[in-house]
Amino acid sequence: MNAQELLEYQWPYLLGCLPPLPLDESARQYGALSRRREVDSASTLLRLALAYGFCGLSLRQAAAWAQASGIAVLSDVALLKRLRNAAPWLGYLFFAKLAETAALPQLNPLGRRIRLVDATTISQPGSQGTDYRLHLSYDLVRQAFDHLELTDSKGGESLTRFTFAAGDLVVGDRGYSHRPGLYYVVKAGADFLVRLSWAIIPLQTLAGEPFDLLRTLRGLPEAQPQAFPLQVAAAPKAGLPAFPVTLVAVRRSEASADETRRRILIDHTNQRGQLQPRTLEMAGYVCLLTSLNPAQLSAADALELYRFRWQAELVFKRLKGLLALGVLPAKDPALVRTIIYAKLLAALILDDYTGQFLRFFPWGYRVVRTPPLGLED
Repeated sequence: MNAQELLEYQWPYLLGCLPPLPLDESARQYGALSRRREVDSASTLLRLALAYGFCGLSLRQAAAWAQASGIAVLSDVALLKRLRNAAPWLGYLFFAKLAETAALPQLNPLGRRIRLVDATTISQPGSQGTDYRLHLSYDLVRQAFDHLELTDSKGGESLTRFTFAAGDLVVGDRGYSHRPGLYYVVKAGADFLVRLSWAIIPLQTLAGEPFDLLRTLRGLPEAQPQAFPLQVAAAPKAGLPAFPVTLVAVRRSEASADETRRRILIDHTNQRGQLQPRTLEMAGYVCLLTSLNPAQLSAADALELYRFRWQAELVFKRLKGLLALGVLPAKDPALVRTIIYAKLLAALILDDYTGQFLRFFPWGYRVVRTPPLGLED
């Protein structure tokens, strides 16, 4: 059964996967349901939004499907007006569902909540560049979203977009290796593990002396990761103090290093300026930076943990592939946000729906358990 058939025949059960929210009241509060002509309830509006935003129907097809299914009678223009105002409400529902998911117990071998952060780009029809950027935090152990933010193309990757708490361990790629963001994590009482952006992160010894990164890396043994207690230099003008970090470094195999250098050379052909020899030499190493000390996280464990950052990439691939999130069928910003939130909300609902089917009973939804006959209190 495909998603469109689920919306048509299994709607009460899909709706039951939402948190217990006052749908009509919240829809009016967010301006999505100002009047009930043509669309009689928030449930109907949500159903239409998912049909259009998630199932890939055009406005005309969604309106025709709604009429044929006895859901609502309205034109494609009327549906457009409804959906343009629905994005804030759909966002509210998505984050409510996200909060419900993220509230489950967090258990992992390190005793921390491991959060993978990343971002992906989204394009409008006919666009050759980036129109939107989706910022995501992903719980590694539970394999679930715990934060999402949608920005325009100017919204860059930054750890300051997220909220962290003591016990969090955030894992990010080189795009998140900036002093303000790293200090933001430390100040919140959390920890980080990121790929080192060696050109912009000034490292010092714990005594405050300059640290020669490349000279240190040249002395690394083969296939043996090493940890170096250091500190990130202060930036007084930016109000950032020095703070302790651990550099985790390992020498790449020759095959891996050659492949990395090949990609660097290919990418550089489309860029201006001269390629620095230092860049090619650094391709022979993998360098991570963490706020944890070696007693808390060994060099080998840090490298192994960072390897799982790819799980965040897989999440985006699933969204962009299965949910067709990479290219959107609309240019109207309000409609674009409706589509994105509809897709993301549908992903959470369907994950919950199918999970209930697998975990409980063949009829595919949770039932209320009652005491056996004769055993009531």
